[in-house]
Amino acid sequence: MRTNTIRGKLRLSDHFTYGRLIKFTFPSIIMMIFTSIYGVIDGFFVSNFAGKTPFAAVNLIMPVLMILGTVGFMFGTGGTAIVAKTYGEGDIKKANSYFSLFVYVVFGTGILLAALGFIYIRPISLLLGASGGLLSNCVTYARIILAALPFYVLQVMFQSFFVAAEKPQLGLTVTILSGATNMILDALLVILLPKELKLAGAAIATAMSQVVGGIIPLFYFFRKNSSILRLGKTEFNGRAILKSCMNGSSEFMSNISMNLVGILYNMQLMKYAGENGVAAYGVMMYVSMIFSAAFVGYAIGTAPIVGYHDGAKNYAELKSLLFRSLIMIGIFGIGMVILAELLAVPLAGIFVGYDRELMKLTVSGFRIFALSFVFMGFAIFASGFFTALNDGVTSAIISFLRTMVFQAAAIMLLPMIFGIGGVWISIVVAEVMAVVFSAGFLIAKRQKIFSGGRVSPALPAVAGRRRKPEQQY
Repeated sequence: MRTNTIRGKLRLSDHFTYGRLIKFTFPSIIMMIFTSIYGVIDGFFVSNFAGKTPFAAVNLIMPVLMILGTVGFMFGTGGTAIVAKTYGEGDIKKANSYFSLFVYVVFGTGILLAALGFIYIRPISLLLGASGGLLSNCVTYARIILAALPFYVLQVMFQSFFVAAEKPQLGLTVTILSGATNMILDALLVILLPKELKLAGAAIATAMSQVVGGIIPLFYFFRKNSSILRLGKTEFNGRAILKSCMNGSSEFMSNISMNLVGILYNMQLMKYAGENGVAAYGVMMYVSMIFSAAFVGYAIGTAPIVGYHDGAKNYAELKSLLFRSLIMIGIFGIGMVILAELLAVPLAGIFVGYDRELMKLTVSGFRIFALSFVFMGFAIFASGFFTALNDGVTSAIISFLRTMVFQAAAIMLLPMIFGIGGVWISIVVAEVMAVVFSAGFLIAKRQKIFSGGRVSPALPAVAGRRRKPEQQY
């Protein structure tokens, strides 16, 4: 196993200290944060220049759009686990074949989902409770975003594969270019267009940024490049596709569940606080997206490392990665809560400072909501850790419990007891429960993880030992 870097470049096969983990995952963290900022930028411009109703419309329909984009997360995380493990086993040609297959399948799926979404977005908006101006704004915004969906799913997928290709910095560059496109077009279109077209301008800005984020990686990987991955010929492999879906089922389930829960939040808020409640929740979601994106980025950044050392049967390094990651996530989580509490008022003011009542509701809710940040990183990482080990079932269970079970139950039950306060505290309760169950799975499966399923956990790790390259998925 290589233990040294080449010209300062970190490799998947390196031993990772705290410093190296931060250095290797930092581009992925920033990449995910920039991706999350897209929605934040739209929210800022729409709320301050288009008004409260268009802002509520964006927040009402956004979970539906995110559900359609989850296929990119599924094949990104699930496919990366397969490609990284195959590369760790020494079969580089097969790793590239898998990579190419996953990219082509995802793009085709994105086209199909965009077409279906364009057709059914109006009745879906009606089911969510939209009517009048809120309904027309939902449909307008969604249809423009759907036009770029095939590129968005590619963009999300490549965020994971840039790390597997040992090019996280290049992935960060692409994300910055995409984000810059969004910022510039938002400033131009939303500010300069007449009021009735400002929402459409914000949607166009986001759609174009997604096109940029999806096309640039395609050109890079199709040509001869300096990474370990390249797009080219492949052959259909149903077992590999199914395995990728199973591996990424946790991220797929997590994103779908999270957005379904977002729909439940909006429905409850419409009931307890009306349009103001949806707008206030939107502000919290924008901030939460950025904070949680840091944890997701770390999970994405460490996944190829975990997959490589699992393939190389270097279980001592796996144990080190897990221990160091849990320590850092705990420290980061505490820091995020402190930062969120200090910035509650100015953050709310950026989005809804023009409305005193809405501002008060947002700040009071955010101070409770922010407590969840200290817990959320553990379940996110645990789910990604099991995905990287090709244990998609356990990863999916963690994600399903965290979102669809704990959050859905909390949002339906707690408001009956605490009213609007129950809406905000429900996320905190759900994250605490997710941490408990994630810890239980890690403890229960520790022998299998760190000894390859062998009876004796005392067997020494064999650095660099590879499985037979003829192993198939």
